[in-house]
Amino acid sequence: MIFKYTSVLALFFFYNMGISQSIDTSGMEGILYSDEGWVSISTTNGKISGINRLAKENKVSKMYVAPGLIDVQINGYMGVDFSGPDLTVEGIRKATKALWKAGVTTYFPTIITSDFNRMKTNFAILAEAQKDPEIGKSIPGFHLEGPYISPLPGFRGAHLEKYIKNPDWEEFQELQKAANNGIKLITVAPELDGAIPFIRNCVANGIIVALGHHNGSAEDIERAIDAGAKMATHLGNGCANEINRHHNPIWPQLADDRITPSLIADGFHLTKEEVRSFYKVKGPNNTILVSDALDLAGLPPGEYTRGERTLLLTPNVVKLPKENVLAGAASPISACVGVIMDFTQCTLNDAIQMASTNPAKMFSLNEIGEIGQGKRADLILFNLKDNQVVIHKTFVSGHLVYSKD
Repeated sequence: MIFKYTSVLALFFFYNMGISQSIDTSGMEGILYSDEGWVSISTTNGKISGINRLAKENKVSKMYVAPGLIDVQINGYMGVDFSGPDLTVEGIRKATKALWKAGVTTYFPTIITSDFNRMKTNFAILAEAQKDPEIGKSIPGFHLEGPYISPLPGFRGAHLEKYIKNPDWEEFQELQKAANNGIKLITVAPELDGAIPFIRNCVANGIIVALGHHNGSAEDIERAIDAGAKMATHLGNGCANEINRHHNPIWPQLADDRITPSLIADGFHLTKEEVRSFYKVKGPNNTILVSDALDLAGLPPGEYTRGERTLLLTPNVVKLPKENVLAGAASPISACVGVIMDFTQCTLNDAIQMASTNPAKMFSLNEIGEIGQGKRADLILFNLKDNQVVIHKTFVSGHLVYSKD
């Protein structure tokens, strides 16, 4: 009897010890982004198990805590080009870890218009990276930007014209097979032959369709939205420098409440007045921030050759000098959080909603994008200095993956 009682006590002790070891609260304390209250967040097995309010006010250190940022359009980072000829799983691991330092806990590697076999090969490499136990949780899907976009100068941006084509469902299915069904977002021009049935097929197969790099009329855009298109890729960019003041692709997408635009609010792709106007029309509930960063982001300024393109990296953006257009961004999405606060005077809560909560909802990533009981503990701790986000700690599934200190 004594032996049985002792055994039960021992089991109870070790069981509780196991539970306590799986609970972590280290380093997860700060000002909650949504209401400015002080909190301590505890996690159990990678999920948020407690949000504890603290009767504390630290007037010296203003460390905020928020859900990790989600970037659904990023072409590469720190020299790793997701569309390039030298892509490897190790390169994707390098880019992912660098993005953790920028507060990005989830992202959609974006492959742009290029040779079909190159796209197919690189999607297969991305699918392998998705299985990697260290970084896989940060890559829930991929974005295909092109090749089914406008071939017109300006509207095609930095995409090479010779690879642009009309939508082809059978061809796309080859890419999707190589990607192990990982393509979750595709950017399409609605005015192309076959675009509307292609959009319907994508929607029927659970793929979010965004309209971008297009010169669609109001009628083209309405048909595409009726077919199920939900987003506008980097609204205001991927557009010719000179457009008709009345009849252009921007107004119809702004006017239709069914479209959620993504914005590159890095302070250079769009003017302050454009960002403010788009924000006033769509609001924080119907806007998604993206970086559109290229692999050159994080590298020293200068001229770089990438495949068949010569690009100029400035401290602020990446340019395609030959076409006199922007080729992409040089900043991570964390920079967009500060800029949109500065440009629109929106709250931190609104900015985080556009950079995390809204993309999570758009892609049914129900475990992330918010701080709440049972949500995955993808968290960032950061300071705001003159509306610039300075990341101090990043957690993915409760694990500390980056610390500034």
